[in-house]
Amino acid sequence: MTTVEIVLAGLLAAAVIALIWALRRPDASGEVGLVRAELARLTDAVARQGGDDREVRGDLGRVRELVEGLRAGADARARAEAPVWAAVRRLEAVLAGGGARGRAGENLLEEALSQLPPGMLVRDFAVAGRRVEFALALPDGRRLPIDSKWTAARELAELQREQDPEARQALCRRVEEEVTRRAREVRGYLDPALTTPFAVACVPDPAFAACRRAHADAFVDGVVIVPYSSALPVLLTLYVLASRYGSVSDVRDCLAELDAVFGAMEQTLEHKLARATTMLTNAAVDWRTQVGRARGALARARSGPIDAVEPPTPPRGEVAEIVRLARDAVELDRGARRR
Repeated sequence: MTTVEIVLAGLLAAAVIALIWALRRPDASGEVGLVRAELARLTDAVARQGGDDREVRGDLGRVRELVEGLRAGADARARAEAPVWAAVRRLEAVLAGGGARGRAGENLLEEALSQLPPGMLVRDFAVAGRRVEFALALPDGRRLPIDSKWTAARELAELQREQDPEARQALCRRVEEEVTRRAREVRGYLDPALTTPFAVACVPDPAFAACRRAHADAFVDGVVIVPYSSALPVLLTLYVLASRYGSVSDVRDCLAELDAVFGAMEQTLEHKLARATTMLTNAAVDWRTQVGRARGALARARSGPIDAVEPPTPPRGEVAEIVRLARDAVELDRGARRR
């Protein structure tokens, strides 16, 4: 019962009680008429209230039926449109491809980096025969490579729809493997002479949330994985660290490179130059031997009669050997000078 019905019922009960009390009084005929009139009015009011309540309940029932019908229609329409939307998404994936998604990721990254000063951001930085989309210019002239990797789009879409815990774990592992593979590609933008010892790979936020071991694997390759939403603060932090403490690692790299160069020079001195010196010494001895033999032949020719004795002709093999040794000696001398 509603509040109005309770009030009317209370008034009706009070009127009945008043009527009974008036009937018991011998001199209350006028009051009995008044009580009866009031009782009739209250009864009529209760009847009208009941009719109104029944009408309101009927209207509410019809509205409820209409709402249920609309809900059922919406559910049926959603079930009918689900295959259509799935086909549209597949068609979008075919028409757009990875290139469009990659450009979308670059646009997100460019929007985040647009807040940097103009001289700090470098676009299309060339390093090691390749071009990276973005790079931060450090005060010492080096660059911090930044690459956008919009990856694992299909796996992320399946992960969003999947509810089974085991299936979600399998999808997370696939996403992480794909992120690790794409982060390994960013390693090609590192050059000790031009860039910092590390580069940055920006990935979608859901892919970043699915990564666990991928961060350590990428760090071994000198790559830091960063989500698009936090790209700017993380890049600024890395910029400050590279500006202040990057020279220490550069000195160590230079010392290691010098050690490697000295080792290569030592090997060249021990093997190539020593072997060339030995070959030159042997060629000089052979040269002196052949020259001595030639001088002896000339001396014998001068000591004998010119008319009676025909001048000796040196054997062809000896002449060819002398010429070959002379050429070898000249070539070895040139090679030693070039080294």
